[in-house]
Amino acid sequence: MRSIKSIISLLLIIAALIFSIQNVAAVEIQFLLWSFSIPRALLITILLGVGFVIGMLFYSIAFRRRRH
Repeated sequence: MRSIKSIISLLLIIAALIFSIQNVAAVEIQFLLWSFSIPRALLITILLGVGFVIGMLFYSIAFRRRRH
């Protein structure tokens, strides 16, 4: 079962990377007083990384609660 999850995760990562590579147009980001332009691929990669870190944090919190 663990290998199936690993394969699915790897396929999702590959699909996300292909999607990011195909979206290289610059986009303008506005947040509060800041405004800047970055490639869409970089934005997608950053958001993917942030989502991964948040998911790992929630997983570790749930795992710790289950152990106690």
